[in-house]
Formats: sequence, structure tokens, C-alpha cells
Amino acid sequence: MAAGGAYAASLPAVPEWLNKGDNAWQLTASTLVGIQSMPGLVVLYGSIVKKKWAVNSAFMALYAYASSLLVWVVVGFRMAFGEQLLPFWGKAGVALTQSYLVERASLPATEHGAIPRTQPFYPEATLVLFQFEFAAITLVLLAGSVLGRMNIKAWMAFTPLWLLLSYTVGAFSLWGGGFLYRWGVIDYSGGYVIHLSSGIAGFTAAYWVGPRLKSDRERFSPNNILLMIAGGGLLWMGWAGFNGGAPYAANIAASVAVLNTNLCAATSLLMWTCLDVIFFGKPSVIGAVQGMMTGLVCITPGAGLVQTWAAVIMGIFAGSVPWFSMMILHKKSALLMKVDDTLAVFHTHAVAGLLGGILTGLLATPELLSLESSVPGLRGAFYGGGINQVGKQLAGAAFVVVWNVVVTTLILLGIGLFIPLRMPDEQLIIGDDAAHGEEAYALWGDGEKFDATRHDLSRGGGERDGPAGERLSAMGARGVTIQL
Repeated sequence: MAAGGAYAASLPAVPEWLNKGDNAWQLTASTLVGIQSMPGLVVLYGSIVKKKWAVNSAFMALYAYASSLLVWVVVGFRMAFGEQLLPFWGKAGVALTQSYLVERASLPATEHGAIPRTQPFYPEATLVLFQFEFAAITLVLLAGSVLGRMNIKAWMAFTPLWLLLSYTVGAFSLWGGGFLYRWGVIDYSGGYVIHLSSGIAGFTAAYWVGPRLKSDRERFSPNNILLMIAGGGLLWMGWAGFNGGAPYAANIAASVAVLNTNLCAATSLLMWTCLDVIFFGKPSVIGAVQGMMTGLVCITPGAGLVQTWAAVIMGIFAGSVPWFSMMILHKKSALLMKVDDTLAVFHTHAVAGLLGGILTGLLATPELLSLESSVPGLRGAFYGGGINQVGKQLAGAAFVVVWNVVVTTLILLGIGLFIPLRMPDEQLIIGDDAAHGEEAYALWGDGEKFDATRHDLSRGGGERDGPAGERLSAMGARGVTIQL
């Protein structure tokens, strides 16, 4: 037994407050969310862009994921989930010491008057890991707006600054016990903290970085649609951890959330596909993936708070409203046409996230809210909450939008004083090879030269350039008679 009797006598030794089931589920949920970024979005980004940007796009996602972890444990976590410094920000501090990480997890800022402090039944280390995965994927999603032209060095400088100055503010305000949480704004698992913020920040970044080359904007076909589907599939399946881990326990809300998440995503995908068939005559695979994503995003702010029939309703809206904003409104708006949002993150995340927040304000049930939130009296408008809850949802969204526009702008303008935000046109023409000295696929004839001295073609009756020569050489080496 450990000193002081803090641990149970049975092996493996555990503190009396630790629930092994909750801890196991939370670590599993953390892993599922991590798989969404690495390899999910890394694969999706690397395959949904033109071949010449496959390496750069995948690396931007990979770098954002890796760089976020160090920043998170050194200072970021406690700015988002620590003691209150300001109504929208926590006190900075490290999350690296054993004395801090092995103690019972705690959200100090959630303690307010009669509202008890939230304390999950597992160590702080588990909470730090779980919330890191959310912070990382927010930056990875943001990257989708600036693929195909942002200077990789500027991106490397941008990721830690945005995490500290923007993400932590939204997380503390809505999840860590900040003023929006205490006021009663509902964001179950990141419709605002993650999706609205990444969509607005990505759109803002796309404005300041500038557009891709004209040729890339006009034709930017995926280099591997099957891999794109695989990346999207990892995103979908990983969302079980995204929304299922939000209650901080393996409880009823987690079960409801996972079911609602899958149902809303499926409904949205089908709705988007039907609209494509009705208006364009054929279903689009890229459109289906976008519809899947808008469904996942839309259900996120209310996944564990709405009835399952309501998840179907949210899926119908998720597959139609962002479709309309992307396919119709986008072409009529001068601003939307001007800003080069590479993967339409504004539509798939900002629009869908805001939509989900509003629908949650309408459809969240008081019974499920009582399981999830310690703020008393919360309920959707359809359950007696009136227009008041919808107003709070809109006000919370307005704060997230304004903060991200201002802070993202200031960060990029500051970086731009030292590092160009956009690659020069001569590098944009080439792509990955100019940015990294690497290319996604080693295909014959794609930059390589045939070296006849490396192949024995004597049996073939003469030298042949290219793949045919290689086949002749191989066949000759096996003693096959070749008639030239």
C-alpha cells in the first residue's frame, strides 16, 4: 500500500476516488479523438487536394497536432481549465508535474456559489490528454482554409499563438467555468469552442494569407478520392470519442450522444446527396463527405442533450442549410467569392456549428441537461426555455465570432512583419517540391530520369527507355526470349 493509505490494498493500486470504467472510457475517447486528427484529417487533407499539394497539406495537419501538445501541457491547459484569471480566461500554469497529474481531475472554475465543482473520477492526466485532443483538432480543422498557399514557416509560428490567444479563451468561457458557461450558453462538445471558432478563424486567415493561384482555384481536383473517403471514415468513427467523451464519464449522456452523433451524420449525408442529385443530376462523393461532416458538426453542441428523433431533425437541417450556403449563397456573396477558403471550412464548420448551437437552444431537454450541466434551470425553447435560451446561444456565438476575427487578424499581421504569410507564386506553381523538397507519389516519369547504365538490357537486343525497357530487362533476366 502506498504511503498514507491513499491507495487501495488490491493490485493494481488505485486511489479510492478513481473509477476504472470512467478512466478507461475517457482514455479510449481521447484516443478516438486523436485518430480523427492523426491519421484521419492528415489522410483526408493529403488526398482531397491536388497532387502537388498532398505532402504540404498533410504536413500542416501533422505539425499542428504535434506542436499543440507541447504548448498545451506547458501553459495552455490551465489557461482553458484552471483557476479563473478573467471572466473569459484561466491562470496560466504547467501541467507537467506528477503531484498535479496524479491527483483527482478538477475544474476549479466551475465552482460558483451553489454550483459544485466538477470533479471526474479519474486523474488530471486523463483530463489533460482528452482536452488536448480537442485543442489539436481545432487547429487541424482551421488549416483546411489555407491549404495550397500558406507559407509553412508562417503556419509553424501561427499554431502556438492561436492556441494560446484564441482557443483557450473559447474553452474557458464555455467549458472551464467562464462567463458564458455561468450565464447558461450551451455547448455540449464543441459546436462553438471547436467548429465555429475554427471556421471563423480559418476564413479570417484565408483573407489575410491571400488566395491560391488562379489555376488552382479553378481546378483543384482530389488526387485520391478513395483515401479521402478513408480519412473521412476515420473522422466519423472517431466522433464517438468526440461526443461520447464530453460528459467526462461513461454515463447515460455518453450513450445518447454517440447514438445521436451517428444518426445525425447519416441523415445529413443522405440529405446532402439527395440535394446534389436533385440540382446537379448526380451524387458527389466529395459532397457526401461534406454532408457527413456538417452532420457531425451540427449535432456536436447538443449531442448528449437532445432526443434521438431531434438528432434526425438536426441532420436534415445539417445537410441542407450548409449545402445552401455553399452551393447557392456562396456564389451570390462578393465576400465569400473573394476569400479563398480552400476546403470550405466556413460552410462545413462555422455555418454548421452555429446552426447546431441554435437548434440545441430549441431542442435540448431539461432531463438530459441536468445530467450534463450544473447550471440550474437550463432547457431548450421547445421545453419551456422560451426565446431566452436561443438568445443566449446567439450571444455566445457572437462572442466567439468577434474574438476569433480580431485575434486571428492580430496574430497574422504580427507574423507577417517577420515572415511572408503566402508562398511566392514561383513556389506555388511547383507545390510540394518547392515547399518541402518531397513529392507524394514516386511515379515513373514524374521528375525521374531513366539511367540505362543501371539495367542489363543486353538480352533484350538493345536499350529501351522508360517502363517498357524495365519490363524487357526483367523478362530477359529470367531467360524469356523476346522478339523485338
